[in-house]
Amino acid sequence: MTELPVLENAFLYILDGLIAAYGKMEDRGSFLKDGVQVIDAKGASVLPCWCDSHTHIVFAASREEEFVDKIRGLGYAEIAAKGGGILNSAKKLNAMGEEELYELASARLFELMRHGTGAIEIKSGYGLCLEGELKMLRVIKRLKRTSPIPVKATFLGAHAYPPEYKNNHAGYIKLIVDEMLPAVANEGLADYIDVFCEQGFFSAAETETICTAGEKYGLKPRLHVNQLNSTGGIEAGIKLNALSLDHLEVMTEEDILMLAKSNTIATLLPSAAFFLRMPFQPARAIIDAGCAVALASDYNPGSSPSGNMNFVVSLACIQMKMLPEEAINAATLGGAYALELGNELGSITVGKKSNLIFTKPIPSVAYIPYAFGTNLVDKVMIEGEWV
Repeated sequence: MTELPVLENAFLYILDGLIAAYGKMEDRGSFLKDGVQVIDAKGASVLPCWCDSHTHIVFAASREEEFVDKIRGLGYAEIAAKGGGILNSAKKLNAMGEEELYELASARLFELMRHGTGAIEIKSGYGLCLEGELKMLRVIKRLKRTSPIPVKATFLGAHAYPPEYKNNHAGYIKLIVDEMLPAVANEGLADYIDVFCEQGFFSAAETETICTAGEKYGLKPRLHVNQLNSTGGIEAGIKLNALSLDHLEVMTEEDILMLAKSNTIATLLPSAAFFLRMPFQPARAIIDAGCAVALASDYNPGSSPSGNMNFVVSLACIQMKMLPEEAINAATLGGAYALELGNELGSITVGKKSNLIFTKPIPSVAYIPYAFGTNLVDKVMIEGEWV
């Protein structure tokens, strides 16, 4: 992950939205044909767009009142217990129409693109009922059609237990398995399935039940695990052959070793730990053990109300001691593989899409995480077109 080749004084040739060639400036002559548009990057650094593999950008309203509660000392579980958290977002989302929900999510998505995001995963999970979850997933499906960047959809009906199932967990799981999943599959609304595997939410055994049901419809697991406690989520996720295991703030040595021996990607979400004032993920131990690592924003209204991947990369270096090269690789190529887009995005490679960030003049790639409060993104290109 420390290998990040840099080519100085370079040209990049784009054809039909794909990277067709690159090299030293003195070798560009054969590509300067009649009709070829020439763009002078004027001292910019060019790098692949961020691939954000964990977000919740379809939501109805912000939750800054809970932000104030946190400042006053209330914890994540305490806010949830008084009707806040995920249940707060569910109530507001179910009261909002699909069109308005789409307009809000679309505006957020295009804002993220301007910050350099060139591929994204979006989860449901604020509906917590059949119609609410379908509404969210229909919005995501529409974003897939209208967005110029790749969008992957994840069904997260198992995000929390709605109030009416507070004392009937088996009943809600039955609703997910018998009603939600068939409806999601019938409309082709999701690529993946997710579960919030955590103490007080869904157990490792319940996670296995839900994901096994999802796999019958071709939905691969990508899971929330080990955010607050280590409760067997790592082991369950590996057993399920999950594409990625996300959060990982609380990791035992055994958890890290199991993950290192698997083909599952460790997706770290430092901005959630930052916002909740929790211990950051043990990135150094995870990387040094040989785990595959991605970085993502966890953009959501409750625990990470920002999708700025530039800040995520900075946090990874400042708070998790990742080297700049490691953080950039994790936020680009690592995220691309976590989205099963590693053959299309995540690096400047011939044949991949020209989803690219053009920075303002910088002295080195280390300056990107170093100057954490500065917007260094000058322009963003998606498949050969400026955003």
